[in-house]
Amino acid sequence: MPFEKITSEKLSHSVAKQIELLILRGILRPGERLPAERDLAERMGVSRPSLREALDTLEGKGLLVTRAGAGCFVADVLGNAFAPALIELFAAHDEAVQDYIAFRRDLEGLAAERAARLGSSTDLEVINTIFTKMEAAHQKRDPSDEASLDAQFHMAIIEASHNVVMLHMMRSMFDLLKQGVFYNRQMMFRNRMTRDMLLDQHRAINRAIQTRDSVAARAATAAHMDFVEQSLAEQAKADRNEAIARQRIEHERNR
Repeated sequence: MPFEKITSEKLSHSVAKQIELLILRGILRPGERLPAERDLAERMGVSRPSLREALDTLEGKGLLVTRAGAGCFVADVLGNAFAPALIELFAAHDEAVQDYIAFRRDLEGLAAERAARLGSSTDLEVINTIFTKMEAAHQKRDPSDEASLDAQFHMAIIEASHNVVMLHMMRSMFDLLKQGVFYNRQMMFRNRMTRDMLLDQHRAINRAIQTRDSVAARAATAAHMDFVEQSLAEQAKADRNEAIARQRIEHERNR
């Protein structure tokens, strides 16, 4: 008969599984420090030896890393998503920027659609809270905070789509964007007119998600990425024209 004895799972395995799920679901993020061993053991209701065994297991899997005198951290697993040679290749060719935007248009459009359909009320509250912060940051002359919130807004939508593969894939893509591999995100926020238009686009995305209009959410996201693509193309053209103008003025000065 195909029956086996029921055995209780080792406590350290249960602890490891819970932490693994928190990492998988994006709740524990790369670089995030875990609570001190004593506090974490109390929170999880386990002994410190059981917790230590679980942490050792996860460190062996490459999901956690211990730093002497600092504690235990979630490993930077996203850093391995792209090889350094490929990152350099992305940065060296404008074609990669266009493909990156097309990729985001497709994936984030789908994420916005799923967030409108599948996101919980708490998911939608997170998205709306970040957008409210964007509106406040929009009043500042320095665009740094608004640019940072822009990335958080898009990631909150991806998290609300409840697809863990998409979540980790897009986190790795945004990590490259933060490094300036594809383009300097903050450059787009330096122009006041562009900042105004970007805020309006984010408002449209947020409104569609909050009203659970999945079709409008996807369309608003696509329109936003189309604007980003157009703005980058116009900026590149302006930079080329400025370079030519500088050659002309230099030539005139030396005649």
